[in-house]
Amino acid sequence: MRALGVVAGLLASLIAVPAAQAQPVQAQQEAPKIAQKPYMGWSSWSLQATNYPGVNPDGPASWLNEKNVVAQADVLAARFKQHGYDHVNVDAGWLGSFDEYGRPVADAKKFPRGMKWLGDHVHGKGLKYGSYLAVGLDLKAYNDGRTPIYNAPGCTTKDIVYPDLRKTNGWDMAYKMNFDNPCSQKYIDSIAQVIAGYGVDFLKLDGVGPGSFKGGENYDNTSDVKAWKTALQRTGRPIEFLISWALSHRQADVWKANTNGWRIDTDVECYCPTLVTWNNSVKIRWNDVVQWIDDAGPGRWNNLDSLNVGNGEMDGITEAERRSYMTLWAISNSPLYMGDDLTKIDEFGYKLLTNDEVIAINQAGIPARPVDQYSDQQVWYARNADGSYTVALFNLGSRPAAVTADFAQLGINGTAKVRDVWERKDIGQAKGSFSADLPVHGTKLLKITPRSAVSPAVVQGTGATPTSVSLKWQGRSGVRYDVYAGNRKVATTTDTTVTVTGLTPATSYEFTVVQNGNRSKPISFVTPKESVTYEAEKGSTGGGATVYGCACSNGSKVGFIGGSGILTMPTVTVPREGTYLVELSYVDASSSRTGIVTVNGTSFKLPVAGSNDDNWNTPQKVTVPIYLLAGDNTIRFGNPDDSVFDVDSIRI
Repeated sequence: MRALGVVAGLLASLIAVPAAQAQPVQAQQEAPKIAQKPYMGWSSWSLQATNYPGVNPDGPASWLNEKNVVAQADVLAARFKQHGYDHVNVDAGWLGSFDEYGRPVADAKKFPRGMKWLGDHVHGKGLKYGSYLAVGLDLKAYNDGRTPIYNAPGCTTKDIVYPDLRKTNGWDMAYKMNFDNPCSQKYIDSIAQVIAGYGVDFLKLDGVGPGSFKGGENYDNTSDVKAWKTALQRTGRPIEFLISWALSHRQADVWKANTNGWRIDTDVECYCPTLVTWNNSVKIRWNDVVQWIDDAGPGRWNNLDSLNVGNGEMDGITEAERRSYMTLWAISNSPLYMGDDLTKIDEFGYKLLTNDEVIAINQAGIPARPVDQYSDQQVWYARNADGSYTVALFNLGSRPAAVTADFAQLGINGTAKVRDVWERKDIGQAKGSFSADLPVHGTKLLKITPRSAVSPAVVQGTGATPTSVSLKWQGRSGVRYDVYAGNRKVATTTDTTVTVTGLTPATSYEFTVVQNGNRSKPISFVTPKESVTYEAEKGSTGGGATVYGCACSNGSKVGFIGGSGILTMPTVTVPREGTYLVELSYVDASSSRTGIVTVNGTSFKLPVAGSNDDNWNTPQKVTVPIYLLAGDNTIRFGNPDDSVFDVDSIRI
C-alpha cells in the first residue's frame, strides 16, 4: 500500500510553488521522446515500508525525509550512475497538506528546504527527479467544495466531483473526479504545474483502477489517466508518467495510449521485518507479467516494482533468489529501480546491480517470454536484434533441479555459442540443448548465438475445431512461412499466426512451420470429433468448492477451489488418444492464480492471467494442450497450497 503517502499534516507555505514558477515552459521544436528505454534508478518506498530494525524508528514510513533521500542520491550518483541508474523517486509520504487552491504542499518537517530544493540537488548530481501522487481528489483538498481552482475563475472543488461524493482509488482515500466538467482538467493542470515547478522528471500516479483489485464505475480512473497525460504535456516539461498498481489488462489500450508504463502487480514489499520475501511477493511476478509481455516497447514498459537485491539480510531472500529476482526484471525490460539502502549495499548485491551485460539486456527492450509454465522448471527466451538469444533458466521449485533449454524448440539449428551472462564468461559450444543444475529458486542467464540460420520458435496451438487448428509461433512478421501437416503443405502466411482449415475430425496431425527451408520443431494435435462443452457445475465438488452464478456459459461457475477445495469435471470422452487443444473458460479477478490440473492421475501447473479488477462475473479464456486417452478421461482442478481461479467450463 501507498496510503501512508497521503497522510495530512500542517502546511508550510514556503514550499508552495508561486504561480509565476508554475507557468508552462515553451515547447521546443519537437517534444522529446520519453521512456525510450526502461528507466533505472532508486525509489524510497521499500525502505519506508519495511519493519527491519532501525529503518523506520519514528513509526511507519518515517524513514522518508530530506536527509535520507539526499544520502541515497549522493550514493546513486557516485557508485551507480555510471551503470545507467539515474532516477531518484520520492514515493508516498512527501505531501503534508494543500494550499488555498487545493494543490499539494510538501511536509515541511520532512523536507524543510522544499521539493524544488531537493529537485535542484538531484539535478545537480546529474540525476533525474521523481515524485508521487494518488489518483482522485484528496479528501482534505475538498474543503466542503469551497476550494477555488487555480487559473479557473468560477471553478471550485464542488464542481470537480460527483454530488454524492463517491470515493475512488485503491484505498478509497479520494473523491472520484467528474471529467465531464472542464473544471476537473483545470485542477489536474494546476497540480501538474506545481510538480513541474519542483523540477520533476517522473510522476507515479498510484491507486489507479480498474486495477489495484478494485473495479466498477467508481474505480474506473481511465479519465483521470487521460487528464494527467494532457496536464503533463501542457507543462512543457518532459515528465515520464507511470501508473500503479496491479493495473487491469482489460484497459491495456488506454494505459498504452496515455502513459509510459504501468505496474503489473501488487507491491513487491512484504511489510515485514525485511524488504521482501520470496513468497511475498517476488515469486508471483513470473506468472503476472506474462499477459503483458506483448504490450511493452519503447515509450511504455511493464513495471515489476522495486528491485531489492543489494542489502543481504535486509532483503529477506537468498543469494540465489536475489539473482533470479534481478534476472526476471532484466529480461522483462522492467524499469530497474533499487529499493535498497544504497549506503549499505553488500559486495554480492553491487556485482548484481552493476553487471553491465545484464543491464544491456534490460535496456535492449526485447522482453523475454516463457516457453511454457507447466512446471517450476522454466525456460524464458528472447530473440535479439543481432541474431543471438537471451535465455534464462529458472528453478522456481522448492528443491534443486535441472533445467534444460531445448534448442529445436527455440528454433536453434546445429551448434551454438553459449555465454554465461552473470559470470561474464563463454561456456563453449552446445548442440541440441543446454542444461544446468540449479539451486532452489536459482537461475542461469545465457546468451546463445546460433552458428546457422534459425527456425520459427515455440510453435503453439491456440484453438481447434473438428476441421481446423490455429497455430502461433515466434518469428518476424512480413517473411514467408509455410505450414505443413505431416509432409503436406497446408498454409502459407507472412504473419506469425495461422488457422489451418480443411482438416478431418478425430484425426492426429503433426505440424511444422518452415522459413527459408528451416523447419520448426514438430508439434502434434488431434482434432475433436465434435466440439463439446463441459460445464464445471455439472461436475463434482469437494472440500468447500462451491457453485456460483455468473455471466458464464450456462450461467454458473465453480469457485473456492484450492486448499481442500477440489473440482472434478464431468467425464471427458474423446475418440482417440493424443494432445487436444482444450479451451478453459475461467474467472480470476485478482492477480494470476495457479491451478494444479490432474488428468488421469498426471498433474501439471496452470497459471492463468488475472484481471486485477474484482470483476468475478466475467470469464476469460485460455487454450491448454492436454493429453487425453481414447474413451473416458478424468480432469480435476485443485491446488493444496493456494487459491485457484474459478472454473466456468472446458471445451474440447
